[in-house]
Amino acid sequence: MSVFWLALAAFAIGTEGFVIAGLLPAIATDLTISVSAAGQLVTAYALTYAVGSPILAVTLNNIDRRTVLALALTTFIAGNLAAVVASNYALLLASRMLMALGSGLCMPTALAVSVAVASPERRGRAVALVTSGLTVATVIGVPLGNLVGSLLGWRATFAMVALIGTVALAGLLLGLPKGLPRNTASLSERLAVARHSSVLVALVITILWALGGFTVFTYFAIPLRGLGFDASQISLALLVFGGAAAIGNMLGGVLADRLGTLATAALGLAGMASALILHSLVLKLMPGQAHYAVLGAIFLWGLSGWAFYPAQIASIIRIEPQASMIALSLNASAMYLGFAIGGALGGAVLATLSPNDLGWIGGTSVAASLLVHLARGWQARPKPVKIAG
Repeated sequence: MSVFWLALAAFAIGTEGFVIAGLLPAIATDLTISVSAAGQLVTAYALTYAVGSPILAVTLNNIDRRTVLALALTTFIAGNLAAVVASNYALLLASRMLMALGSGLCMPTALAVSVAVASPERRGRAVALVTSGLTVATVIGVPLGNLVGSLLGWRATFAMVALIGTVALAGLLLGLPKGLPRNTASLSERLAVARHSSVLVALVITILWALGGFTVFTYFAIPLRGLGFDASQISLALLVFGGAAAIGNMLGGVLADRLGTLATAALGLAGMASALILHSLVLKLMPGQAHYAVLGAIFLWGLSGWAFYPAQIASIIRIEPQASMIALSLNASAMYLGFAIGGALGGAVLATLSPNDLGWIGGTSVAASLLVHLARGWQARPKPVKIAG
């Protein structure tokens, strides 16, 4: 039962992390700032997560995991409550950075705890249940949070997330045993894994994938509003994306087992790059009748983009099987670094070009990720054996 509360914490974190895309226009209007400036709320969150997560994990490595989880979730809840009462952009930015510190500490700790509390034969399922909290957040939490924000104001969404986090915190305090393992990787151990050339290449692939996706996702609602989507239709579009992401996540795992991780990741990246470029083409060439075509591109984006992710995770584990948790934590930091750069790049696109250009620019980054991935696969291919004649 304690794993359920870990999954609920992941659900709250996933909801807050992704729902911001649908709230940016309302936040910008309420705080009288530009949409691109509001988008830096995503950049600040992601950058704080990427940098803060490994530092906090090392700093608090000697403290009971139950205490660490309580501290992480309390920080996350406090950040959401601070956002509810934030009277200006600077305070809202600070509140999102506080949320990121809580999230960046909570997620890797939750994964480690899920392994510690599960029996050996159920550890894989325990990890899958915790990570499913993030996936379910894209399907249920994000559309629901966007709908709450459209009906009651964007601050109500942060209040909703704080409530979910509080329920998860209460469940963990009551359900988790004391004396959970305290050890985690030291900073020197993390750097040693990061210096592995194959890990470095994998992290570059992850950064470019995340950068491309969040160049578009950060400002998800802006081009849709330009097409005439209202708040309920934007919630529907987020539901389409979340449903596709959930299907893609499961499909990617199945295909990775059947086709191999390299082929599955390549298919995912190719599909995502195509979907993002198609997103821009539809907006530019079919402005009057693009509703269904855009939803189709969004579905393909979510499906293929998240089919890549489990294949990438599996390939990273194979690179460093003895230090998989370290490698995966580095991959999480790389992902959020990509999110941060993507949010900043998307803001620059809005300031210099148009919302309709977000897709092809994001797609170009994903295409670059595909090229690096294919180059990695080419280098890793079996070399032909020369037979002396």
